[in-house]
Amino acid sequence: MALSLHIPLIEVNHMQAHVIANFAHKEGEKLKKPNFPFLCLTVSGGHTQLVQVDGFLEMKILGQTMDDAAGEAFDKVAKMLGLEYPGGPMLDKMAKNGNPLAYKFPHPHAPELNFSFSGLKTAVLYFLQKEKHKNPHFPNDKMADVCASVQHTIVSILIEKLQAAVQQTGIKEIALAGGVSANSLLRKTMKEIGEKYGWTVHIPSFEYCTDNAGMIAVYGYYKYLNQDFCGQEVTPLARFPF
Repeated sequence: MALSLHIPLIEVNHMQAHVIANFAHKEGEKLKKPNFPFLCLTVSGGHTQLVQVDGFLEMKILGQTMDDAAGEAFDKVAKMLGLEYPGGPMLDKMAKNGNPLAYKFPHPHAPELNFSFSGLKTAVLYFLQKEKHKNPHFPNDKMADVCASVQHTIVSILIEKLQAAVQQTGIKEIALAGGVSANSLLRKTMKEIGEKYGWTVHIPSFEYCTDNAGMIAVYGYYKYLNQDFCGQEVTPLARFPF
């Protein structure tokens, strides 16, 4: 299409576009935009990253998942519990009526600012098998508590690493991005932690959290302003270098 219309072609990294979703807004809508530099916790079904953002086109990963993403952990646990698709939002909904401290799950170790969620998934699986052996009706009779406890664990892991990144960099301008940024507990906790430690927290509107065309367009706009075009030889990649 670009070739036939004689217009520039712009390649967009999906995860970088999630970060820039913090600058997306409707025409006429007032938006408090992040100031550079800021830290962005980018959490989706396929990625979990801590990114230092020094400019619209200047980003570097400080830490990322070494195995599974947080969103994948939400979805896989929801599947173990027999919840309907999409699993993550259903788990979030069920958790609202549960006790987040009812069950304790481990925080898998990951070096520096990296994440790991595969061990948590395994721990939940073994926990469910053990409890079902004792009570055939489990977890149906404790579904809300299990969901709340799992959600509390995942959000705690994310926030712990974010706090470590703030201490390491000294940056207190914080943003959230990615599909999991729609999670109610993560949004609530980010705001509470921000108020407690004096962070300036930015969270995109729900429509800009999950995959959307708006974030691609906004990031493409800033690449256009920078005349950052690519040639026809460009190839789409599922795992593109950041």
